[in-house]
Amino acid sequence: MTSDGSGVSPKTRQAADVSGLTHRPGFGARLHAAVARHGPLCVGIDPHPSLLRDWGLNDDIRGLERFARTTVEALAQRIALLKPQSAFFERHGSAGVAVLERVVADIRTAGCLALMDAKRGDIGSTVQAYADAYVDPSSPLAADAVTASPYLGFESLRPLLDTASRHGNGVFVLALTSNREGAQIQRARTADGPTVAGVVLAGVRGENTGKTPWGNVGVVVGATIAASDDDFDVNGPVLAPGFGAQGGTPDDLRRIFGTALPNVLPASSRSILGDGPDPRRLHAAVARALDAYRTVLPD
Repeated sequence: MTSDGSGVSPKTRQAADVSGLTHRPGFGARLHAAVARHGPLCVGIDPHPSLLRDWGLNDDIRGLERFARTTVEALAQRIALLKPQSAFFERHGSAGVAVLERVVADIRTAGCLALMDAKRGDIGSTVQAYADAYVDPSSPLAADAVTASPYLGFESLRPLLDTASRHGNGVFVLALTSNREGAQIQRARTADGPTVAGVVLAGVRGENTGKTPWGNVGVVVGATIAASDDDFDVNGPVLAPGFGAQGGTPDDLRRIFGTALPNVLPASSRSILGDGPDPRRLHAAVARALDAYRTVLPD
């Protein structure tokens, strides 16, 4: 028996995963189909110490694994996208990263899409190494998509974008985030006139040109940002963290995204996971979030 209890070695599972990639749809198409099936919601797996405590778990490896894998078991077949937050696993060292590997495997085995929330960004060979880790299926940490920071220049992400594309996986690029500090960079004007966020959005739009139903590159736009004149229709998915516990409401989504609203996946963590660990309460929290969001979707 393997450490994850499956009886299948990680290398065997990875080989099987890689062999099945040849004819699968790209990430954008897979996500579009998952949203049609389950509704437009992303749930973050954020094993914050306070959430572990609320679940009656210790802030250690056993508590981390129990929390994360219980979440996957309860939700993976009910939502379009699960988003493990890498930092909360990394804080436990190599044992925490090993748990993260098992969590990603659980998500994909259950038939859900996995978005690694790692927010990586660098240049050259370093970005390529991040790509090898997070979107190359031969890696035990590989997910269906990864979040990335473009603030060393959008083209600095080229190795990540190209590697993800080659393997039919995706990248969500930070565009406009909800934290107050983000505005210093993201809303600043470039020498040519558009905002930095506008340049990022244009770059993503270019990556997705001609792709149907969605391209493989998405953007991250906070569900609580101030008014913006930016066009969020990038022919790809728009991840909107901050929905729920951080204050984002359905009306905020309508205000921010306008005609791009059908492409938006609100992302929530604490407002849903706070109802755990009882699976029935987690299911009810997901249903409430989806019902709230659907009230603002166009008919």
